[in-house]
Amino acid sequence: MEKNIALLRGDGIGPEIVDSAVKVLEVVAEKFGHTFNFMPYLIGGAAIDETGNPLPQETIDGCLAADSVLLGAVGGPKWDTMPANLRPEKGLLGIRAAMGLYTNLRPAKLYPALKDECPLRADIVAQGFDLMMVRELTGGIYFGERGRREGKHGPEAYDTEAYSVMEVERIARAAFESARKRRKNVISIDKANVLETSRLWRETIHRIAEEYPDVTCTDMLVDNAAMQLVRRPSQFDVVVTSNMFGDILSDEASQITGSIGMLPSASLGATNRGLYEPIHGSAPDIAGQNKANPIATILSAAMMLRYAFDMMDEADCIEKAVDAVLNDGIRTADIVGSSGIAPIGCVEMTEEVIKRL
Repeated sequence: MEKNIALLRGDGIGPEIVDSAVKVLEVVAEKFGHTFNFMPYLIGGAAIDETGNPLPQETIDGCLAADSVLLGAVGGPKWDTMPANLRPEKGLLGIRAAMGLYTNLRPAKLYPALKDECPLRADIVAQGFDLMMVRELTGGIYFGERGRREGKHGPEAYDTEAYSVMEVERIARAAFESARKRRKNVISIDKANVLETSRLWRETIHRIAEEYPDVTCTDMLVDNAAMQLVRRPSQFDVVVTSNMFGDILSDEASQITGSIGMLPSASLGATNRGLYEPIHGSAPDIAGQNKANPIATILSAAMMLRYAFDMMDEADCIEKAVDAVLNDGIRTADIVGSSGIAPIGCVEMTEEVIKRL
């Protein structure tokens, strides 16, 4: 099978971790008899430096023509003073919109080999957890009307939260379909005791739940969910929520795994082509120093094989190789913790994963 993969290396550690994932994919392609063609495009700060635009039209066209997209990270202090419409993050939001990516899948699991790095109590860690955050990606307060105006007490700013029934319906179905492949339990997170958008969200989730009688569906207020994630994360299977709530809760979930450098994500639309990326940022403080953890990006490549290409065995191969590396006590600096293990670099970690493929 031949597939064309657009590469958006981006900024900071982005080029390093994307190159690591590419090396892993090349070995997988050879092992399973595939051909992966990699096509690089500019995004974020790198695109600003080259073209003055965080998302050049060439990048949009290339991603839309590809079979899938793999992204590293965007942003950094170099571009912090840029106007809002020219910030590197505009490139990321723009490519999601251009590709029609409204579903963000963020798995968070506690690897047994990393249980000592989990900040939770030992009795909570012993229960383990393996959850999937399903975050609505193109609606809500991040995309609503915003601005500044003269208010009752002087100058004020406003951001508007808005959701349509259609937007909630499609993210709900994505969550229920994901649950059917897991433990068949969905918890919908909202703030229906206060927000009208959350009341619409809850009504719509309940209606769509009737189409999935084999999946259990319950509601949880977002403030309680933030507490429950650290109190008893094992109760969660699939979590579905809005753009802003999902942004916050998925980062919380990432921290209780022991390291944000371990977690992949997939952003999907009407097709599974999607955009696959680690959930962490560009880490400019360690860029170019061979200190980055490439595992989240490597696992994002595995998600790409699974969701975009339906290559289940190939994805399993990568995930098992990562498990084996961790079980063998091999660590990058971010997951060393108090183990006393000497950390290895990004390049060396990639080589260790490839050895176990």
